[in-house]
Amino acid sequence: MWYEILPGFGIMTVCLMVPGIATTYIHRFTNGGKAKRTTRSPYYCYLLERDKRVSGTGAHYHSKGLENIP
Repeated sequence: MWYEILPGFGIMTVCLMVPGIATTYIHRFTNGGKAKRTTRSPYYCYLLERDKRVSGTGAHYHSKGLENIP
């Protein structure tokens, strides 16, 4: 019957979801707890450079807050 495909479908769904979820957690672990940021346009590149300068550590994922902005 039709319900015989459900175990195979469930296994296939889990196997296809694992790489995407694992990638998210690996990026969070390597970037200090924040999600990975990518530059899709020159404006995003400008924002990443600004965050590096404002943080004072040279890394865009170490945010300091408003007290560190000159």
